[in-house]
Amino acid sequence: MAEKRLGRWKFLYALAHRFLLHRFALEAESCRADGPCLIIANHVTNWDPLLLAMSFPDRPIRFVASEHIFRHGFVSRLLIWLVAPIPRRKAASGADTVMAVLRALRDGESVCIFAEGDATWDGLTHPVFPATGKLARMSGVSLVTYRLEGGYLTSPRWAIHRRRGKMRGAAVKIYSPEVLKAMKGPEITAVIDRDLFEDAWSRQRREHVRYVGKNRAEGIEQGFFICPKCGGMGTIRGAGDHVKCECGLDLLYTEEGFFSPPDPAETLSDWEMLQIDALCRILRDTGGEVFSDPGLRFRKIGKSHRESDLGEGILRQYPDALICADQRFPLAEIDSMAMVKANILLFSVGDDYYEIRASKPCCLRKYLLVWQNAVK
Repeated sequence: MAEKRLGRWKFLYALAHRFLLHRFALEAESCRADGPCLIIANHVTNWDPLLLAMSFPDRPIRFVASEHIFRHGFVSRLLIWLVAPIPRRKAASGADTVMAVLRALRDGESVCIFAEGDATWDGLTHPVFPATGKLARMSGVSLVTYRLEGGYLTSPRWAIHRRRGKMRGAAVKIYSPEVLKAMKGPEITAVIDRDLFEDAWSRQRREHVRYVGKNRAEGIEQGFFICPKCGGMGTIRGAGDHVKCECGLDLLYTEEGFFSPPDPAETLSDWEMLQIDALCRILRDTGGEVFSDPGLRFRKIGKSHRESDLGEGILRQYPDALICADQRFPLAEIDSMAMVKANILLFSVGDDYYEIRASKPCCLRKYLLVWQNAVK
């Protein structure tokens, strides 16, 4: 099996190498770690597994991937045949995934985890799951920390169109099993956070790379829904290269990723802070419905990735609950919530796992931000 997987990996590498390096203006530095290893990387784009793979030409890697990719028939079977991804329910307990990762590592395979759990929305790397360091210590193999740079401005999560500028991917450091054994789990987690951290805006202030593309601001309302000037919800629109609001706000989203003029926000991380502050005030001051979206498909995901359709309807957000297809979910009872791309919201309640999918563009992220910031 190992020889077959190596052959498939080399085929995939040869097929994708030139295309990805050209398409993303990617500089991929080769990593030659000895033996099987656990690779922990920051998460920037939907292309991250393929981009990271360009640094490992001779090492098949099993990626921990969102379980939704296992629900696409032939495409899923092809992915399983090529790279044997390990499924992870993004908004659920990861105990089964951890055991699958440890089994793969002990069988001599290398595994990659994007341990933030979610691709960045604002250009900043967020902390990895707290138990990541404990997993690395338990693995008994080398830990490779790997960082992608320039990815956010190449392909912002909310954007309709990709830009062309500069990307780099490289291992930051390799930690031997002996080094890991001498550290405690929280220490290893802190080291991983330090190695992976990427601030797209600080880098741009140093390097001033132009990320050239058309209609650079289009789609921004999928991630940013509160106007940084007037505080209005659902009034923001990306139009061409400009961000506009009904209040008269008109910001140019430049090729370097900054806003012009730089007031009220110079970067999307600035806007994110303003947005979260405004949302928390709205949640404190609102007694009824906060916002809603019609025409969303509601599903329950069971064992073996089996889908049960629960209907289509209006998704309604209240300060203390989420209501979809006439089912009410108190926020305090939702154990975890996450997103796939910009149009799929996932959450778990006990052993039950649900998916809400938008067929038309809308901002599902606002529901995630309410759950993350609501007072429980």
